[in-house]
Amino acid sequence: MNPIALMHIKPMMEKFQERHPKFIQFFGYAGQNIEEDSLIEISVTSADGRKAVTNIKLSQEDLEFAKKLKELLK
Repeated sequence: MNPIALMHIKPMMEKFQERHPKFIQFFGYAGQNIEEDSLIEISVTSADGRKAVTNIKLSQEDLEFAKKLKELLK
């Protein structure tokens, strides 16, 4: 991964955290309870009311990827 790209992402992530502190708190809380075979469901509702929903069942590899990503963004 390009270290310069990471340098650009970090301030953006910090600003996102400032704008949406409850979102980050949620992931902090939920992250403590995530284990293999946990199900994550995401829904997005557009301004005009259209809704898209998806979910994923986490594998051990997914958990390892999330851990590495978290380490990179520290």
